[in-house]
Formats: sequence, structure tokens, C-alpha cells
Amino acid sequence: MRAKLCEVNADAILKLPQHTDDKSGIGAHYVDAWIKPMNTKLEDGTPVKCKRRGLKIVFTAGGKKGEGLMRRIDVSADPVVMLDAALKEAAKAAGIELVVEDGTIYVTI
Repeated sequence: MRAKLCEVNADAILKLPQHTDDKSGIGAHYVDAWIKPMNTKLEDGTPVKCKRRGLKIVFTAGGKKGEGLMRRIDVSADPVVMLDAALKEAAKAAGIELVVEDGTIYVTI
């Protein structure tokens, strides 16, 4: 079942390290702003949560849970690329497909 999760937070781009005083090395302010709208319920009532704990991204949908890491050296120093890779890793570990298309985030559970 493919379902619309949320709209991408377009203002998150303003939280990138070059625009803020973020010294985390992974763009923590950007990551937090980007994943915040993902904490919601799907149309069928399935709860979805995404949170950052240090370098770890934890993605949960219903009873499925997966984790991904923000890898600066292995992936990229760019927080946008790091977050994308970490989200894909977390979703894959949970057995969920996560797709971003035209400013909207979709999940397939």
C-alpha cells in the first residue's frame, strides 16, 4: 500500500549549516526540520515516527522499525545527501519503501 506521508518542509533548507550557527558537522538543525513533518499518522491510522538521536535516524511505521546512520565520511559532507542516505537505510531496515516525489513523501508498507 502506497500512502502519502507528508509534504517536504521546504523551509528546512534555511537550516543548513551555511545559513545557521550549526556546528554539528551533520546539519542537525536541517535534519530535525526536515524530518519533523514525518511524525504523523497515515490515512489508515498507522502511526509514523522519524527522529534523530545523534548520528542515528530512527524510522518507525506501525510495528516496523529501522535505523540509519548519518555518514559524513562514507557518504558525503553535504547534510542533504547524508540525510537522504540515512533515511533510505532506515526505511530499508524497517522493510518500508520511502519515496520523495515533487515535494511529497510517500511510504509503501
